[in-house]
Amino acid sequence: MENYFSEVLTTTLKRFEDKITSIEVHVSDENSGDKGGLDDKRCLIEARVNGMAPQAVSHNAPSVELAIKGATDKMKKVLDHAFDKMRTH
Repeated sequence: MENYFSEVLTTTLKRFEDKITSIEVHVSDENSGDKGGLDDKRCLIEARVNGMAPQAVSHNAPSVELAIKGATDKMKKVLDHAFDKMRTH
């Protein structure tokens, strides 16, 4: 599973690899194991980027894999927007 997470992060955020100094990923089960529920798996990603405030996103999904993929996609959008904004100023 760790290989899957690393591959998703590396592939999706590859274009930012020279700008990101660190990434923290936190995965949790919002309802614990004995309670069911939709979208109870949560992934929080925080990226530290040179010259910027830390960027954080989270995503809830029915599985850990989908939570990681969703949070990674959100982080890509956040970083795309932040770097586009920096280029125009």
